[in-house]
Amino acid sequence: MGNFQRPYFLKHFFPLVLAVCFLVIAVHSVTAQSSPGSARPKVILISLDGAQPDIINQYLDKGILKQNKGLGLLKTHGVYAKQNITCNPSLTAACHTTIGSGSNTSRTDVVSNTFHLTASPFVTTISGFSAPIGGYSRNNNVPAPSDNPTAEPIWVELQKNGKKVVTATFPGGDGLNVTVPGLTNSPIIQPAAERTVNYTVPFGATANVFEQGFSLSSSNFTDASDGLVKQLQAAGKQFYAPVKVANLETISQVTGGGGPYNIQVAALDTANDSKANYDTLVFFDANQGIQPGPFKLPSTGPAYVTVGRGSQPFFFEGTSNKVGARFYVTLLAPDLSVVHVARSSLTYIPRNTAVLASVDDINNNVGFWQPQADYYFVERLAKGIDNFSDEELESIYSDQVQNFVAYQTKVALRAISQNPNADLVMVYIEQPDGSEHQFLLNDPRQATNPTDPNTIGDNQDKAKVARYQKYVQTAYQVADKAVQRIIDFVGTDRHGKPLSNIIVVSDHGFTTFHTAVNLNAYLSSKGFDPNQVRAITSGPAAHIYINLQGREPNGTVTRQQYITLQQQIVQALKDLEETNPNYNLGENNTQIFDQVYARPLPDDINDSTFGSGTNDIIGQDSGDVFATMKEGYNFDGTQNPVVTRLGDDSATSKFLSVSNFYGSHGYNPITQEMSASFFAAGPDIRKGTLEQIRNIDVAPTIDQLLGVQPASTVQGTALNITLKSSGKKTAQNTHVQHGDRAEVY
Repeated sequence: MGNFQRPYFLKHFFPLVLAVCFLVIAVHSVTAQSSPGSARPKVILISLDGAQPDIINQYLDKGILKQNKGLGLLKTHGVYAKQNITCNPSLTAACHTTIGSGSNTSRTDVVSNTFHLTASPFVTTISGFSAPIGGYSRNNNVPAPSDNPTAEPIWVELQKNGKKVVTATFPGGDGLNVTVPGLTNSPIIQPAAERTVNYTVPFGATANVFEQGFSLSSSNFTDASDGLVKQLQAAGKQFYAPVKVANLETISQVTGGGGPYNIQVAALDTANDSKANYDTLVFFDANQGIQPGPFKLPSTGPAYVTVGRGSQPFFFEGTSNKVGARFYVTLLAPDLSVVHVARSSLTYIPRNTAVLASVDDINNNVGFWQPQADYYFVERLAKGIDNFSDEELESIYSDQVQNFVAYQTKVALRAISQNPNADLVMVYIEQPDGSEHQFLLNDPRQATNPTDPNTIGDNQDKAKVARYQKYVQTAYQVADKAVQRIIDFVGTDRHGKPLSNIIVVSDHGFTTFHTAVNLNAYLSSKGFDPNQVRAITSGPAAHIYINLQGREPNGTVTRQQYITLQQQIVQALKDLEETNPNYNLGENNTQIFDQVYARPLPDDINDSTFGSGTNDIIGQDSGDVFATMKEGYNFDGTQNPVVTRLGDDSATSKFLSVSNFYGSHGYNPITQEMSASFFAAGPDIRKGTLEQIRNIDVAPTIDQLLGVQPASTVQGTALNITLKSSGKKTAQNTHVQHGDRAEVY
């Protein structure tokens, strides 16, 4: 080193050192935006429930959503579709199953959010979220798993090919043994193994203790005991007025055990201003007292809540299902003269045996299942909220939107962090669907006061309309933030493109409705016997079942009677028309039903397949008549007592009425309003725009990205979005799905 000369170094080595420095900086610019470690999932599928592409693009144009974040980032750096035709009916359970399988509803046999398995007694229903995917067999009328399912979840074929799959609350990934409702010692018709992946987090459930509000006053509060005061002091709490305490409720039974719980609330004055101004409420179980902490998840200790600063979680110690809730304070007078508080429903993650390890990991590292946005508050169906203002109830709902999506996002990030080498991660986010149901108020035929039919048209509450528009915007922003947090976690390259292939879809679009329809009341008015004909509805979609002998357990309807009843049902639906000028607005087509399909029948009445025929629309467990209404009408939302629409006569008011919420889906999937969303960007995805795709194309596109041949049951086709396929001409990008616009016959 003694002979080292600076000019020689500058001339011969400095350029090399400079190049290395630039390389290090470039590498750092990538890794600095990535999650710790170099491994990351190959493909991440995110479903934003109810995200409508036209609304997203409108919000991007107006700056409500940012062009360089979340969905805007994916659109800028990748591919998006102008229209994504979803399943029929366009409902959450049905369409998530089609996304996750690449097969239409008639093949998945998840035909609605709620429907009837024909292997069940006539009066029973099943949730589409816990129904068998791909049908089941009925050899000699004994239900059993199908040897040849007509559809299967994408993860079945991927795992056969050695791929690692993660589901974070994605429908169908729940580790559930599916049985037939209503049958004693019901057999399993889909085993948990087919609904379980490498890391499986089921969607949460309610522990049979539901939401409730409480109106208190100073008369409910008494001076706290010395013991309680000392517990608060030991917990590090400061207060400057006598602590007051009130009994709130006793919860004796919780699903899975635990309790009883004696819930009390203490009032604290935390402002050192020489006045008794109570500003904080502490919710605690008197059996536990106020423990000082720290608390290890899922435990939370007492819930300290200040009005205007959001709710706090509360874990119920000793519940085997790991149950918790949130407490809300919507009104707190400084002198405790008026106090409004609320508790969410108690919730937990189902502890299905096949997925216990994943469930425990979430409970212990993210926390217990948080309550999702609860329409029972804003629709005034919850107990104890009569004295709450609309704005108070809306504040509870808004708080739940924020906290629940944040929780779902944390679940997704935990799942990714625990499985960095996953080939596919499937994430479900509940918003903006919930908020659109409650707040999509932009049709003059919608009554802004659900109890007053006169509040339509010029009599609408303009302030409420404006307030509700903000809530919808917030829901999209919250969902968009979830997407961005996942992008941040996996990282981006120096151009901003995600380092994992991220695909964001929705299950369906959204639109407004103004009229609630009671279909069973209508069928009854047309003379149908409910013991023979039964309608099961979800949103604007209906499956109408006939109690057929030999198919339904204890069926009563003969085959000849079935033929007659099926024809009469079709005609009855055709006959239902909108005659009220306040609602038909001069439309030429006043029929309320848009699609009506009858189960196909064999030519021979003695054919063994009678009553079990299927086609491209009718599945194994579809109704004997399947129908959807025109936009503007919904089977949900009928109030008790019924609120008659302005201008209806006494006959019509038996089945048409003012609804108590505003947004819906489930309509004809080919309409632009029902279009699902599709955005994708990543290292293997090109930039571009697709005019029209189908949600059944998502699964085979993922298969293509992962180099796996789709299952033989897949009906969709891989989209032309990968860099390898760039430039190839493919028909599916301009595909028009024929047959979804049905005639009422």
